[in-house]
Amino acid sequence: MYYSTDYVSPLGEILIISDGESICGVYFYGQKYFPSTENIVENDELAIFRDVKKWLDDYFKGLNPKIDFKIKPQGSEFRLKVWKILSEIPYGRTMTYGQIASRISPTMSAQAVGGAVGHNPISILIPCHRVLGVNGKLTGYAGGIDRKIELLKLEKIIF
Repeated sequence: MYYSTDYVSPLGEILIISDGESICGVYFYGQKYFPSTENIVENDELAIFRDVKKWLDDYFKGLNPKIDFKIKPQGSEFRLKVWKILSEIPYGRTMTYGQIASRISPTMSAQAVGGAVGHNPISILIPCHRVLGVNGKLTGYAGGIDRKIELLKLEKIIF
């Protein structure tokens, strides 16, 4: 069973999804690949929701909070590999799609990585906004390019 709660961020309302023990989704309302909420039960009282909301509060204050709760994205082996690399990008730093691809395989395409990055189910916590195109070029963001810009500015990333 999955549970949800809402969080009002400075960049818009966010849906948070949990299996009761781990965070499984963090989505801006209206973003690409927004999940169906048909079989998700709203429950604002889960302890993990309090933890992630506190984390988001601190993040949006410009702090670099540590994730001290479980996150469990669901995806293919390839996507999980990409999302693990995203999780290793330090606060205030960026990587390119090509750099991520080369960490996976010398023959991996940046476009394949881009597809996995775009389907990241746990926005902000798995920092897909820290991925840029060649030469630091801004590229798409499932939550919208304006939000990506604001998240990069929040972390004082020059792009």
